[in-house]
Amino acid sequence: MTKFSVPQMSCGHCKSSIEKGVASVDADAVVDVDLTSREVSVRRVSNTEMLIEAMKSAGYEAHVLS
Repeated sequence: MTKFSVPQMSCGHCKSSIEKGVASVDADAVVDVDLTSREVSVRRVSNTEMLIEAMKSAGYEAHVLS
């Protein structure tokens, strides 16, 4: 599992955009979005850099936590 910090994420629309972005890179990934902590956990990461780019394309800067 890889965790990302997504500081700009704050609402359900943000959550949906992040989930769609991750799905565009890895349709089988399991995504857990925590709006309170502004963290996204992804299981089955195929390529971390591609996930960061997908979130960036959705409008959100993301940084790997673990």
